[in-house]
Amino acid sequence: MSFTGRIAVITGGASGIGAACSRMLAERGAKVVVTDRDLARAQALAAEIGGSALTLDVGSRAANDEAAAEIEARLGPVDILVTSAGVLQRPLRAELLSEADVEEVVRIDQIGTWNSSVAFGARMARRGQGSIVTIASIAGMRSMPLHAYSPAKAAVIEMTRCLAAEWGRSGVRVNAVSPGFTLTPALANAIAAGERDPSLLEGASAQGRMVTPEDIAEAVLFLASDAARSITGINLPVDAGWLVAGSWPTYGGLPPARGNLP
Repeated sequence: MSFTGRIAVITGGASGIGAACSRMLAERGAKVVVTDRDLARAQALAAEIGGSALTLDVGSRAANDEAAAEIEARLGPVDILVTSAGVLQRPLRAELLSEADVEEVVRIDQIGTWNSSVAFGARMARRGQGSIVTIASIAGMRSMPLHAYSPAKAAVIEMTRCLAAEWGRSGVRVNAVSPGFTLTPALANAIAAGERDPSLLEGASAQGRMVTPEDIAEAVLFLASDAARSITGINLPVDAGWLVAGSWPTYGGLPPARGNLP
């Protein structure tokens, strides 16, 4: 998959999954614009990969419109958008989750994805081409004690389908990737602090492992590429088989690797 000469914008591109997407797109020839609320980190990554950086709060519709206009005036038409900006949520009982916490998750994860998709996607549609990959989550596909994050990510999956239909005749493809438990710096820090048990995260998947940011980036690049030119409106889980393994404990758990059987 070559992206030589294409302009790619990554929201939340300075860390985690966004950083992996930024690096991989740059390695394969794209002109990458790393956008993030943390401009210093975005600039550091942009310098590393030979791209450019821009500060962006995706929760603001005006900020997204301004960013799209500035990038296109400076670099040219945007070919690829990856909406990786997001915030996490601690697993809390519903009655303990504050209104402010809910509003922040929805503002960034749901409305922020919408704002970026519309700001860049409408311009793509007027030109007749473009590819958007939204970052959803397996949390948007199953019940979890994440009473703000899960509904927000479910909304991202559905808005992806809606926008794919909206802009399909205008040459714009819109797809989602739903990561499973991904070993980002944020999750690594939580594990180091004793807040998450890696054995539980790994043991709940069919493959017995967590996924990496690079695993997610590979899927994103595929959906953004010409190899996926007939694919739009899908949600692709990249979860090491977490979704398919969930019901197996009812039957005694997943079988061990065949090589370990007598």
